[in-house]
Amino acid sequence: MMLAGTLCLVSGFLPWPAFLKLAGRTIPVLSFVVAMTLVTELVDDAGLFRVVTGRIASLGRGRVFLLWLLVIALATVSTVFLSLDTTAVLVTPVVVLLAVHAKIPPLPFALTTVWLANTASLLLPVSNLTNLLAQDRLALRPMEFAVLLWAPALVGVLVPVVLLWLAFRKNLRGRYGPQPAHHVRDRPLLYVSGGTVVVLLPALVSGIPVAFPAMAAALFLLVVFLWRRPSTLRWSMVPWRPLMLASGLFPLMEALHSHGLAQVLTPVAGSGDGLGDLLRLAALGAGAANAANNLPAYLAMEPVAGSPVRLAALLVGVNLGPLVSPWASLATLLWHERLQTLNLRVRWGGFAVAGLAAVVLTLPLAVLALWLSNGMP
Repeated sequence: MMLAGTLCLVSGFLPWPAFLKLAGRTIPVLSFVVAMTLVTELVDDAGLFRVVTGRIASLGRGRVFLLWLLVIALATVSTVFLSLDTTAVLVTPVVVLLAVHAKIPPLPFALTTVWLANTASLLLPVSNLTNLLAQDRLALRPMEFAVLLWAPALVGVLVPVVLLWLAFRKNLRGRYGPQPAHHVRDRPLLYVSGGTVVVLLPALVSGIPVAFPAMAAALFLLVVFLWRRPSTLRWSMVPWRPLMLASGLFPLMEALHSHGLAQVLTPVAGSGDGLGDLLRLAALGAGAANAANNLPAYLAMEPVAGSPVRLAALLVGVNLGPLVSPWASLATLLWHERLQTLNLRVRWGGFAVAGLAAVVLTLPLAVLALWLSNGMP
């Protein structure tokens, strides 16, 4: 994909002025992605997520349903403040192991993390790469962004959770035994990592460009780990796959827009702010995400989402919609890789059917919530 983007630039298919404008917009976004990935990888290595899940196991008081509710809270908070990839990559393994040690069927917990990694990613710009691009286009502060999207974001959490409970309610009954204690290798490192996250989270919603606090936190933790545990640092912590994907898709889509892609999509996507037009745009975004991936789906249709509420409807489609195909979002692929390392198998046929049912129910309700909360006529 990166080769395709490079060829667009070298061949002149992407004009140089358009590339410079694109670079000015996307370099801060990609810098944030790299910095936040490093932060979450390092705090995970310090043991923060395992300590949190251990605390969750204690708070569950031996009741499976209460434990599941606490996992929902963890996955939602992780997605909203640390991004969907963090939930898919770092929360999934500790949650699945928590279920295994508790002798609870792990599939309901695994499916909870991947659904919420996608559907809980609407509220803040930092929750999803698509949101960061939309925030840049709308020039909104994080809290203004949340005001625009709070209602569909709430639907995106509540409806999938209800569906998961209906599907797995028999597995979520009963009690579980004590969990094995987690040994903290370096307690000062754990405290420093936890404190860094506590300081970082409000900074990400303060209105400061999010790349700055994220890069500051990443640099601070890199220095701390160089001092305390240098063997932890490795090149695989850098999110090469998202970077390669984005570095190719951004110029490719910009080149297509330079040659009239928006004009082709406008008759299909519509142009109004009415409920029907918003539903059509969200459905188109969800369909394109499941056919290809949510990032190119967003990039392709961003220019035809000409108002804030239309752009919000597009986000509803590309964020809540990728529950059917495994490639619809990178988070789902990363989630599946983590499950394979844990020897937990997922049947993609069943995954697709369940995801389709969730999308069919969640998407219209989320668009309706968006339309009503923004005072649409």
